[in-house]
Amino acid sequence: MEQGHIRVEPLDAISGGWRVLLHNPDRLNAMSRAMWRELKSVFEQINADASARCVLVEGAGTAFCAGGDISEYPAFRFDEAALRDFHETEVWGALAAMLACDVPLVAGIAGACMGAGVEIASCCDIRIADSSARFGAPIARLGFPMAPREAQLVAGALGEAVARQMLLEAATFSAAEMQACGFLSRVVTKDAVAAETRASAGRIAALAPQAARLNKQTLRALKSPSTLAGYAQAAMESIVDGAYGYADSAEHREGIDAFLAKRAPNF
Repeated sequence: MEQGHIRVEPLDAISGGWRVLLHNPDRLNAMSRAMWRELKSVFEQINADASARCVLVEGAGTAFCAGGDISEYPAFRFDEAALRDFHETEVWGALAAMLACDVPLVAGIAGACMGAGVEIASCCDIRIADSSARFGAPIARLGFPMAPREAQLVAGALGEAVARQMLLEAATFSAAEMQACGFLSRVVTKDAVAAETRASAGRIAALAPQAARLNKQTLRALKSPSTLAGYAQAAMESIVDGAYGYADSAEHREGIDAFLAKRAPNF
């Protein structure tokens, strides 16, 4: 089985266009720790490239991203310091690099878009999905919550009502429902996603790149210093300080053990 990684390649026929591919198809592009670190590096490099005009983010094969690579979780999730480092350094490091990227990002979403996939898509400016795509973050079934900064990001992109359903009910949503709540820009048929996302990237790349970068900087500044949920940044830091105390809890262990054993959890 090939180890997951992030592929970066020029976008055909679009000058200044790049394709970032989440590539772990044997696991529906579930994000490994190495992939999170790669994603951070990739977007830091793209942001520093003055010739970059647009980025298309896609998943390999039949899915966008089915979440995190749970097979790795027992090695680190039950230690509070390691768990915090994973979310605050590796995951948030990558997401923050995407959010800080001044180059417009277009997400092409097919199949499963769960957990980490929703977070990655939330960092993109334009989100286009096929009509059969499914969205959710059913991590409550695994016995743990969404990390604070990640929840802030998702709630801001989805809206609080949908985020609460997604996290508290482990609800999944159709592409049509996600378009209705404003998360998706467009929904198209499965065989039209590639053409539609590339058309969007082409339109962006044909426009003034400086204007695009300045627009992204302005839109980002409008969200600061308050968090997306309306808290001051100091309040967010306080939340983060106590967010990972559940690391060695029985529920956390049971949720992940049950998933890996392919049985129902007993909470």
